[in-house]
Amino acid sequence: MSFYEYLFVRSSLFFLLYTVLTGTAFYLWPGLVPYLKTTHVHAGLVGFFLNLVMGVAFWMMPRPAQIRQEGLEALAYYTLNAGLLLRLVAEPWALYSANSSLRALLVLSGVLQAAGVAVFAFAMSKRVFTREQLLQMAEARKKKSV
Repeated sequence: MSFYEYLFVRSSLFFLLYTVLTGTAFYLWPGLVPYLKTTHVHAGLVGFFLNLVMGVAFWMMPRPAQIRQEGLEALAYYTLNAGLLLRLVAEPWALYSANSSLRALLVLSGVLQAAGVAVFAFAMSKRVFTREQLLQMAEARKKKSV
């Protein structure tokens, strides 16, 4: 497992814990719900689920072509998680303060997350092969080794 694959999976566990803690806090302090509800869901879906899916996909998908894309893994990780962390801070702040100028931060968080997903999709598109393509690659490797 590469460093960024490790970071994706570890970050997913952090966001799972965040989601559980905020969900529990809603029962203890119901007044938090209007400010943290959407970030609670977003942390669970993007933070936990998508980070886990991306980390495992980057880890498992290089087989059999043995493709490694550390640069794309890093770019996907940093853009997705920077956008998510920005949202987790800016959205409750914007809702609590009713400051409409904070919408620019929310737009930036969305753009960063979308960029992370786009980088991931691009990287995965280079790793997905049909059975026939895999057989051709195996045949080419056999010819090289002879």
